[in-house]
Order: sequence, then structure tokens, then C-alpha cells
Amino acid sequence: MASPTNGTEVKLNPVLLPLSWLLGTWESDEPGEGTYPSIKPFRYTEKLHFSHVGQPVINFMFNAFHAESNKPLHRECGFIRIQQGTTRVAFIIAQNSGLVEIEEGELTGNQLKLQTQSLGRISFAKEPHVQQICRVLQLRPDGKLEQTVSMATDNQPLTQHLHITYSRSA
Repeated sequence: MASPTNGTEVKLNPVLLPLSWLLGTWESDEPGEGTYPSIKPFRYTEKLHFSHVGQPVINFMFNAFHAESNKPLHRECGFIRIQQGTTRVAFIIAQNSGLVEIEEGELTGNQLKLQTQSLGRISFAKEPHVQQICRVLQLRPDGKLEQTVSMATDNQPLTQHLHITYSRSA
């Protein structure tokens, strides 16, 4: 899949072929569900954008909004790398909450299972602090992208936090 860069089409780096199913823009079909023991359940919409510039890296941006008010919520941006010749994948992520993380895991067909390998945060990050994130992204047989995110904090064990399904919009 080619991606535009400065008005010209750039060929996908062959290293990224196993992840090419992610490329493009995805928007939530219906609001996703957010839950966690320490917060009130909420519904959200989200837009994901995965692109490349010919390097062996996928660039991404995730933007979430409150389903009823459309107020901006969570934002993440970063890069996805795959270890050449393997199924090892890494997400390098910066979040608007002040959290920076590296998630690593395995690609199995059209499913990515990732978990935190490293976390950093701003000195005045809101407590309780996130200690671990596990993420599953999968392309379903119906062509929809599904994401489930689980999280552990200082005072909560690893618990499902987010679940949402997307359709490709571009």
C-alpha cells in the first residue's frame, strides 16, 4: 500500500507487509465502552490513523472523544516497529496524559497482542499511576478492527479498561 509524502506516493517498506492490514483511517462504528473500578463507566468514539513514509515504521495517531458531548478525551501518537524476519512488534507511544510507554508483543496473523515493557511519566502525572497496559488489536473476518485495552494502576490489578470496534473509513 502506497502512502502520500509531500505529494508523492511512497512504497511500503517490505518489512511492514505483515502489518499492512492496519494502514489507513479507522473510525468507531458505535461508541466503545470504558470501565475501570475507580471511575464511572463511559462511552467514547475514536478515530485511528496508521500511515507510513517508506521507512520500516508505521506512524499512528489515536483520538478519542466522549460519545455524548464529543469532548476530546484520550490521545495517543507514536510508532510501530516489527523486528525484521520475526513476529515481534513494538509500539512506542506518547499519551496526552503525560504517559510514555513501550509496548511489545507478537503478531499472529491479523492479531497483535502487546504489553508494557517500559513506562515513563511526567513528574506531576495524575494518581493512581498506570503500571501496566495490555492491548489486543485484531482485524476480524468481517473486516472490522477491534481493540481491547487492559490496565493496572498503583491500586488496581490488570483489568479490562476499553473495548471498541472500528470500520475503515480511508
